[in-house]
Amino acid sequence: MPSGGINRAQFLAGAGAVTVAAAAGELLGAGPASATGPRKSGLTYRGVCYEVGAGETPATGWNAARMRADMCAIKDRLHATTVSVFGDGVERLCATASEAAERGLHVWLQPRLGDRPEREILDHLAETGRYAERLRRHGARVHLSVGCEFVLFVPGIVPGDSAVERIENIMKGNFDPVLMQRRLKRFIGRAAAVGRSVFGGSLTYGAAEDDEVDWGLFDIVSVNYYAYHRSRDAYVRDLKPYRRWGKPVAVTEFGTCTFRGAPEQGGMGWDVVDYSKEPPEIKGGLVRSERTQAAYIADVLEVFESMNLYSATLYNFVSPDAPHTADARHDLDMASYSIVKTIREGAAGRWHWEPKEAFHTVAEHFARAGRRG
Repeated sequence: MPSGGINRAQFLAGAGAVTVAAAAGELLGAGPASATGPRKSGLTYRGVCYEVGAGETPATGWNAARMRADMCAIKDRLHATTVSVFGDGVERLCATASEAAERGLHVWLQPRLGDRPEREILDHLAETGRYAERLRRHGARVHLSVGCEFVLFVPGIVPGDSAVERIENIMKGNFDPVLMQRRLKRFIGRAAAVGRSVFGGSLTYGAAEDDEVDWGLFDIVSVNYYAYHRSRDAYVRDLKPYRRWGKPVAVTEFGTCTFRGAPEQGGMGWDVVDYSKEPPEIKGGLVRSERTQAAYIADVLEVFESMNLYSATLYNFVSPDAPHTADARHDLDMASYSIVKTIREGAAGRWHWEPKEAFHTVAEHFARAGRRG
């Protein structure tokens, strides 16, 4: 067991015996105070996002053995101190969070069930939150995020039967912004109430940059931040308003894709693949550039450190369904935010990952910052 981790046998022996209090008031004692802790220069937590989805094929879906190896790499090779475990499937979320906690990593646990009825999304949140509470009661450092960018993932806030359709409608202006905000506020409130009812630690929500959120409902102010500016001062001006709530500020997603000009595309860098073709093709004659990705990440990390933000988690660790190939037309990894590249090993679906330049840049930054701290 790594130093600072949770012993698996001890955790499993006791976790099932924990009864979560039903009343939110009984659970709030470890809320805001656990989020702040002793302040120091730079980020308090530095890490990466890790998805636990089913994948497009069984070969690229979540796998317990692969996940354990990845958590080891995140802790020992990337030198991260935190990991944001997100996706759907409560068993996958919980197993990954437990592995991360056992290795001594701080954990952000974020259920992200999309394109389902509201009741199912909230039930999925409640079940995940109960497990997060059991982890917390047994010594893990864990925060619960009630979800991410509900405008995109929760049906009914803007028109569209899927997240992709809702993105298209937003970009085309096919929505009522006043009605959208009213619906978003209502669902965020419902999710916050569910989170409070089952989890006694610090609570947050992964907001988009333009979301209007009542941060009084949460202990940590969180933003998914994909902006591009030519100066670091501009990033600081962007992020300063999040401090007005007097709470810890976390960047719960940031990063860029792997081609020249990707940072300017922000959170839409992924939208450069023509999936109408078989196999899918990269559009527009883009040029792969691991250097571009690494340089952008290095710049914004320095901004976050200089502002003494609470946490920054890089999106994303690995994207198994976006493999790298030497053929630029079919190099789907160019449209990926991951800091490792997926390498296919033949027709059987086998694959492995290799670090990109950004992986090494982030690892050096995290190790250096850890020595300072």
